[in-house]
Amino acid sequence: MTSVSARSPQVKSAMRTLDIIEFVVGRTEPVQAQEVATALGIPMSSMSYLLSTLCDRDYLVRDGRRYSPGPGLLRLRTPETALSLEARLAPMIRAVRTELDETVSLFGLDGWEARVLVTEASGQSLRYAIEPGARRPLHALAGGKALLSLLPDDALARYFRESARDRFTTHTLVDEADLRAEIDRVRTSGFAEAREESQSGICSLARPIALPGQPICAVSIAVPAVRYTDRLRAQAQALLRHW
Repeated sequence: MTSVSARSPQVKSAMRTLDIIEFVVGRTEPVQAQEVATALGIPMSSMSYLLSTLCDRDYLVRDGRRYSPGPGLLRLRTPETALSLEARLAPMIRAVRTELDETVSLFGLDGWEARVLVTEASGQSLRYAIEPGARRPLHALAGGKALLSLLPDDALARYFRESARDRFTTHTLVDEADLRAEIDRVRTSGFAEAREESQSGICSLARPIALPGQPICAVSIAVPAVRYTDRLRAQAQALLRHW
């Protein structure tokens, strides 16, 4: 697979243009340029040019500082209620993967496991890989902890009564008290983290997501431990903070 850094500027620009269109079409309200740039990880210098071009071609319409789908996209316009959770969030999953070139996945709750709904793999040779539909224990993943943080107290209590929490590495949290403390931190900070808890050499950062009328989910970025630096962690948090 070709890495992001090896893609031509034309290809990267085309991908960003498609991401912008999909993002705006998937929203129920007009959006500001900064909101789009933050969600998709596109520099404002590039965003201004791309938005201007899309407006010139009537794919987007500008009203003050906000953008909405233009007449050129009417044939692609899908009612919000007809969009699946995966369809709504897939463009942003791809955009984060493109920006970081790390594996990004969307997890949903399936019993007491996290199930992969969407995944975009890193193009780097050393990477974390997981297939759509794969299921993993909640307690050992950042995405799983993010899902647990969204459960009401009665459901969380039932999880601790019913779940089998195996220890996969020396870093795996299995005790209820430790996991409850971790879940409290996720609820406070808005981010979950797992450092080599599901398998050695892999770290992950996740953001819990609760959209109106949709099942709870979490977006997770999985990174080989050798690349999980403070700088990358800060970049990932900045990209996910506005989800």
